[in-house]
Amino acid sequence: MGFLKNPGAAGAAPSTTRQLGQAGEDQALHCLQAAGLRLVERNYRTPGRGGGEIDLIMRDAEGTLVFVEVRRRRRAGYGGAGASIGAAKQAHIVCAARHYLQRWPAPPPCRFDVVLLDAAGLQWLRAAFDSDGQVG
Repeated sequence: MGFLKNPGAAGAAPSTTRQLGQAGEDQALHCLQAAGLRLVERNYRTPGRGGGEIDLIMRDAEGTLVFVEVRRRRRAGYGGAGASIGAAKQAHIVCAARHYLQRWPAPPPCRFDVVLLDAAGLQWLRAAFDSDGQVG
């Protein structure tokens, strides 16, 4: 899926960073559900300090578990939303995904997607990186 112009939500504009993040996750969730993915869990956090968080955990029609990172930036400076997902951020997401998968006796196929929201719109990057931290 490419860009969707003006992915703004209806209602009052969010003002805090937390509200902006939540609104971005809501937009990403709506887009992914419209594409046929089903929500499994939202805002999964590993216990303790230094762990990670996964914004959305989805399942696609083929049964693949999809760990989704949502990034929203108001401005394109410093590389925009995509540039904010560096190796350290990827490592935290992978760590959280591994922790999440410990509860599965036989984990399903998995992938790491990214949804970017910025002035250009919404962009969904499937298999944006892998568990080795390699950008896809």
